[in-house]
Amino acid sequence: MRDQTDAPSASLAGADPDGPPVATRAGVGGDGGAGAGVRHARPRPRPPGEHRLWPRSFADRLTTPLPGLRAFARLAREGAFRPGPEGLRGIPDLPYAPAPLPAVAAGAVSATWAGHASWVLRIGGLTVLTDPVWSRRILGTPARMTPVGVRWEELPPVDAVVISHNHYDHLDAPTLKRLPRTTPLFVPAGLARWCRRRGFIRVTELDWWESAELGGVRFEFVPAHHWSKRSLMDACRTLWGGWMLSAAAGTGAADGRAGATGATGATGAVKKVYFAGDTGYGHWFGEIGRRHPGIDLALLPIGAYAPRWWLRDVHADPEEAVQACLDLGARRMAPMHWGTFVLSSEPVMEPLLRVRAAWARTGLPREHLWDLPVGASRAL
Repeated sequence: MRDQTDAPSASLAGADPDGPPVATRAGVGGDGGAGAGVRHARPRPRPPGEHRLWPRSFADRLTTPLPGLRAFARLAREGAFRPGPEGLRGIPDLPYAPAPLPAVAAGAVSATWAGHASWVLRIGGLTVLTDPVWSRRILGTPARMTPVGVRWEELPPVDAVVISHNHYDHLDAPTLKRLPRTTPLFVPAGLARWCRRRGFIRVTELDWWESAELGGVRFEFVPAHHWSKRSLMDACRTLWGGWMLSAAAGTGAADGRAGATGATGATGAVKKVYFAGDTGYGHWFGEIGRRHPGIDLALLPIGAYAPRWWLRDVHADPEEAVQACLDLGARRMAPMHWGTFVLSSEPVMEPLLRVRAAWARTGLPREHLWDLPVGASRAL
């Protein structure tokens, strides 16, 4: 397996052929192994919607090997797929408080938790959905424990969608079918073909550390400790990761819905929202924070972590999520990936209780933990 701390090679990262890369001050350092003083060459944004060629497999990007037959046999033997009756008793207590989407001032950022890893983000004048799953049920799981926090009919026009990876609880075909096929989709390397087969004509697929722009908002795809699989024979055929969304504060894109492109950060301070998708804990958080100082909000997964021997490599637990926020240097954290689908064996209310306790131990301001109910919003 090649060194996972390296940035993608030029053949994959695809630096802009029309100009030199833009140097940034962030260094690899720490787990990156190249020293904190190294300056990264940051490629210019990729052209939106381009057709690209990718490797047949991204298995060399795995942080840890995928589980083998012994692990599956142990999981079947222990039967630790779901919480016991005591753990499920917390379902009525799951926080659910749907409310109308708030008005957002030009240049402000608003986040509304629709449930699981689905957010309605308003940033730079755009409305962006993350890993949208509006279905009541996904393959292999019971029905939702909490309804979707935002009715589809109440959504404003969707300007863009970001997808973290192709697992069914993050890439939901029935939900995407509700969107106009002209909706811009930002997806991991290798996933554009799946989207185009379903009629979408504005699909931008990116490798780690690559970016593209829409309406003055920059969408950068960043690494995660996870994997991809959608059928029996396609493990790691497409990439996985998270998204960094950046927009200049004070420059609400009144004409952004037309999909105009522009340079992020032209005026005012830059607002940054990090959407982690689905990930275990590891060195990538520190590297993302070094490349992107001043993250305003980190949307981090806190659920689906038990049993730990089975899931620690790919799903952070609440304490690890708080540590990830510290590693990122993010000012605020919004927990997600819990309280919606039963995917693992921890009690359903445990992620919230543990993340609150872990946050309290940091001494950070309580109001910077955005532990929202499903359907609630907050703005910065």
